[in-house]
Amino acid sequence: MSTNKIALVTGGSRGLGKNMALSLAKKGINVILTYHSQQAEAEGVVAEITAQGQQAVALQLDAANVQGFDAFFEQVKAALRNTFDTDKFDFLINNAGTALYALFADTTETQFDEMMNIHVKGPFFLTQKALPLLNDEGRIINISSGLARFANPGSSAYASMKGAIEVLTRYQAKELGARGIAANVVAPGAIETDFGGGRVRDNKEINEHLAGVTALGRVGLPDDIGGVVAFLCSEDARWVNAQRLEASGGMFL
Repeated sequence: MSTNKIALVTGGSRGLGKNMALSLAKKGINVILTYHSQQAEAEGVVAEITAQGQQAVALQLDAANVQGFDAFFEQVKAALRNTFDTDKFDFLINNAGTALYALFADTTETQFDEMMNIHVKGPFFLTQKALPLLNDEGRIINISSGLARFANPGSSAYASMKGAIEVLTRYQAKELGARGIAANVVAPGAIETDFGGGRVRDNKEINEHLAGVTALGRVGLPDDIGGVVAFLCSEDARWVNAQRLEASGGMFL
């Protein structure tokens, strides 16, 4: 049986999820990562993790489609058995997500439902269905956003969903504590990735504005986030529970 811990990272093919997966691997943790459509990118991450000496598998998942979760977890069970020689995993990182930039007055019901499905309903039921496969003493890490703390016009729907995930995390910590499972939130600030069409990374004015409202004087990079998630999956973080850990360099203090 494998003695290595195993993490399941949704949306692990690129951006923050990729950095989380690689950071976990550096800590000696094996990884199951999911991708929505970018299989080649996901397999590239698997290759990087394998090169570090850890095991990894990439599985397709539409994190907004609850109806597909049972079939997904059948794939997870097969991967656990065939690749990792075990039947359980240890860490669930609910990272998959998409951006929406629309003023409150202009947000459509369709946009709202899309945000709800991927950022609240998806993680709610994915985590619920993961519970039989999650080891006691495991960890759940939900990804929120600095936008749940400060208000930036154009993010009302997205940020509302992240606020919901933060409340849900406290309930998960309370209700799953009997199994020794800790649940925490990591809330990134503005990060240079392709998230939201890469606007923080590629729009000079937005980048400079956000750097100017950040105490450390720059916007974040993926490397600023992955290690925080890896820390929360480490033995050093065993007593951290039901917490919101914002990694934003000190935005809007």
